[in-house]
Parts: sequence; structure tokens; C-alpha cells
Amino acid sequence: MAVWIAAASQAANLSRLSSPKTASTAQAASLIHWCGLAGRGDHHGPPKVNFWQDQIHPSRWKEEQFVIVSITGWGLLFLWRLQVLH
Repeated sequence: MAVWIAAASQAANLSRLSSPKTASTAQAASLIHWCGLAGRGDHHGPPKVNFWQDQIHPSRWKEEQFVIVSITGWGLLFLWRLQVLH
């Protein structure tokens, strides 16, 4: 979704730049540069790794892999609990 937002803002900025009302090329360049940074991931903190490369530290895992592993873990716990109670 962030990619779509970034593409839409870039298209809006480009259409603004192509109109005859643009003030200067320096301002236009700053708009394009600012738009180019939109929609990029969070670059703060340590780089994210695959869960099989650092199994002990879930905070370093990629977000989508953390979700998959978490849901799988909860599912296995639920199924195990059903087997025990049944």
C-alpha cells in the first residue's frame, strides 16, 4: 500500500511540475527528492534478518516472518491443547 501512495504522490508532484505555475527548478527538484523518500521502510535500528538466521531474537526478524511464525506457534498450541483436553 505504501508503494501505491508513493506512486500517487509522485504522479501528483509530476503533474504539478508540468503545469505552467511552477516557481523554479530548485523547488521542483526538492519536491521530487522528497517524494522519492516516501514509502520506504523504517531504516532505524538494526537490519532485519530471516528468522532461521537468528532464531533467538524475534525483534530482529522481518515483520512478515514474525507474523507467520507467531500465528503458526499459536495454531500449534491451540491444536495441542485440543488433543490434551479431548
